[in-house]
Amino acid sequence: MKYLVMVQGSQADYDAMSGHGSAEGGPAWGDQDRKAMFAHMEALNKELEASGEMLYCDGLTAPDETRFVTAGADGGPPVVADAPYDRAQVLIAGYWVLECTGLERVTEIAARVVACPQPEGAPDRPVAIRPIGEAPEGE
Repeated sequence: MKYLVMVQGSQADYDAMSGHGSAEGGPAWGDQDRKAMFAHMEALNKELEASGEMLYCDGLTAPDETRFVTAGADGGPPVVADAPYDRAQVLIAGYWVLECTGLERVTEIAARVVACPQPEGAPDRPVAIRPIGEAPEGE
């Protein structure tokens, strides 16, 4: 079964990881904090590649680079917004597309993701797991 595993983050989280702490995103991350996080994720990714479970993964740019497109009122043209952006709003920060034997296995992987080292006081963001639906046969 294929799964989408998503980590979440806010603009304040990205700012904190860049060394600018805030109440919303927690303490400023230092070089050692970033190195520990990247080492943890790199080791996990290598393991998932070696097991054949990882189909794809990537991180996303900071939320302040997000564009929102919503339906226009009464059938009018779509509304496009780049800003203002709520610094505390949580969006997808990165993801993996995995092929695992089942929900138990992908949950084990997600548990390893949330165990990623981070500075004391940084917000704990949940990792979301979504099965990737497959079209029924004949469709």
